[in-house]
Amino acid sequence: MDLNVALLAPIFIIQLILMVVALVDISRIHATKGPKWAWVLVIIFVNTIGPIIYFIFGRKND
Repeated sequence: MDLNVALLAPIFIIQLILMVVALVDISRIHATKGPKWAWVLVIIFVNTIGPIIYFIFGRKND
């Protein structure tokens, strides 16, 4: 059991950091490709890949 926790802890921490950075970014950015509320749902509920999808497809390059 301890080995599983030791292996999963870094993944959980990376996921949490990605989520926080994406949410901070979406709160500061002026416009996104699509509604902000939809991107927030993607970031929160699509786990690790959600923030990555947001950074690749959701940010609007001005």
